[in-house]
Amino acid sequence: MRAFLSILAFLCLAQAGPLRAQDLAILTSFPEQFSDEFVQAFAARHPERDIRVLNKNTVAAVDEVLRGNTRRFGIFWASAPEAFAILKRAGAFAPAGICGAGGPASVEPFAISAVGWAKRRDAAVFMPGDWNDLLKPIYRGKVAMARPSRSGTTHMLVEQLLQVRGWDDGWAYLLELAGNLSTLTARSFGVPEGLMDRRFDIGFTIDFLAQSRAEALQFRYGRPVVLAKAQIGILKQVRDPRAACEFVSMILSREGQLALLKPNIGRVPYDPAIRAEFEDQLPEGIIQTLRLPWLNYDAGMSADRYWSVNTLFDLMVTEQLTERRDLWRRAHALDGRVAPERLAHLRRALTAIPISWDEAQEASRRIAGGVRGTVLVSLGDAEREIVHAWRPRIGKALADARAELEALERQAGR
Repeated sequence: MRAFLSILAFLCLAQAGPLRAQDLAILTSFPEQFSDEFVQAFAARHPERDIRVLNKNTVAAVDEVLRGNTRRFGIFWASAPEAFAILKRAGAFAPAGICGAGGPASVEPFAISAVGWAKRRDAAVFMPGDWNDLLKPIYRGKVAMARPSRSGTTHMLVEQLLQVRGWDDGWAYLLELAGNLSTLTARSFGVPEGLMDRRFDIGFTIDFLAQSRAEALQFRYGRPVVLAKAQIGILKQVRDPRAACEFVSMILSREGQLALLKPNIGRVPYDPAIRAEFEDQLPEGIIQTLRLPWLNYDAGMSADRYWSVNTLFDLMVTEQLTERRDLWRRAHALDGRVAPERLAHLRRALTAIPISWDEAQEASRRIAGGVRGTVLVSLGDAEREIVHAWRPRIGKALADARAELEALERQAGR
């Protein structure tokens, strides 16, 4: 039987009918440009196999598996480490020995990733040198990112800031960054697409999404570089374990690891021997990081507060983006017109996070890790109770900052 390759949207797979026992269904957050490369290679190796792929954002993909994986996906494939941590806790993956002695485990790392920002090579805007540069007023209205509640890679970016800077300072950064955001995209690959379409000038993204468009986009790693392992896993509902094992083995093979280095893929292989052999093709930021003791992304911590971080971002940034942009514009206009200590106090008010780390972790625990594709829609009772408790506190913190700003504007004689 000839291999049937179907890389379609959600409804196409839903309408495709029941899969035969030998079919392999893959659920991935990667864009078609990436997954197509490997599915076609597998089809060439195994023309007797029928492969079907659903490309879906990480949060929605995890949600589908947690709801029971009724469509019997056999492979889960994504960059976000916390997605795998959450699914492991839920017992979603097949036993470790499913591929037999010498075969791959049920979950395997296949690439290394890190986050940062990109800009068009022909953009007039100056490339930010570090995270704090992106807070400067010259980038107002020029920066974009995806919503972490819709993008696993953006959630990873947000979590990196929280893990490196700490809960309070990490959120302070994100709330100040909101003053420069032009938009929040629905998907992570909407950021490089928006850069290419000239809808904004700077975009927060993961390395491979920008490096696969290296002819047009310039990428810079945020420092410290925090490396995360992209993984592939075999789900316990897999229809044909042998087909799934063959696919994972191909990804981990020399052929599969070398394919990651193709310009249209732009990923860093996990295999250290391949990395050493082709070091000259790897990003300099990754090479430098690998030579030193490097920071590991704490997927367990991220999983502990996954729902809470996504929800807080939507409550404090997505819902309040327009007002926060205006307040930061007015605050910057006061520079040199009021005492520096008063401006510093205003900045602390604008960046205050009224929800503690302990509260966020406990909230996620209450809803059993609560991964939701749209965290503020169709809430369950426990989620609704938490959101209804948090929203007024967040609103009051912003109102207090607004009142302080207005007092300073009166003082400055606006």
